[in-house]
Order: sequence, then C-alpha cells, then structure tokens
Amino acid sequence: MRKTTLIFMILAVLAGCGQNPKNAASNAVQLTTDSTIVNVYYFHGKQRCKTCVAVGDVARQTVENSFADNKSVRFVEISTSEKGNDALIEKYDVTWNALIIAKGEDFVEITDQAFATAVKNPQSLENLIKEEVNKRLQ
Repeated sequence: MRKTTLIFMILAVLAGCGQNPKNAASNAVQLTTDSTIVNVYYFHGKQRCKTCVAVGDVARQTVENSFADNKSVRFVEISTSEKGNDALIEKYDVTWNALIIAKGEDFVEITDQAFATAVKNPQSLENLIKEEVNKRLQ
C-alpha cells in the first residue's frame, strides 16, 4: 500500500509540471563558449508548472531590468525537448529543469535555490542571480 501511495505522489508531482506550456521556447540554442558573455540559462521541458514558469520569469526579468545596458549579459531560455539543444543539455548535465549562470567554462547551478524561492520570495532569487552574474562580470 505504501509503495502505491508513493508512486501516486511522484506521478502527481510530475503531472503538475505539465500544466502550463506558456512561453515555451521553440528554437534550438547554439552552444557558445564565448568567455566574454555571461549567460543566464533557463532549461525547461515542454510543459511547465507554476513554479517552473516563475523561475523563468524571475530570471528573464532580472536580466532585462538589472543588466539591460550590459551587452555582456543575456538570458537564454532552452527547451529540453528540442533536439537541437542536446549539446547544452549534455554540457551542463541537465536532467529536468535548471537555472545555470555561466561565463565560458565558469558556471554555477542555482536550480534548488530558484525553485525554493521563485514563487514566495522572488526578490531573493533576483538578488542571487544578480550576485552570481556580477561575480562573473569582474
């Protein structure tokens, strides 16, 4: 009985991430190793839950608002369901959703913090993104 309940709970959580396909990326992203650009990569599947959407929205808005005048920082949304994105998915070992800040080979994955804060404390996620981007701009 416990095993059945556990399986049901796992399936319910996974199904929740399939409720909102809003703003899904439709173009494959080319792998870049340009060491002058800080990329804020948001990896996601074809369908996304409320938290998945919030992570992407906060990351995009942070880059657009805080680094609008800096051509060395860009937000890159990557659909993990697009075959053309395999190189980036493999490079960063993405298995589900991910938020990664990278400059050349220097990168940090902040997925856990992003999913813990995007809905209830987006300012915390915004501050973390700005901190990690600024570290890589120095």
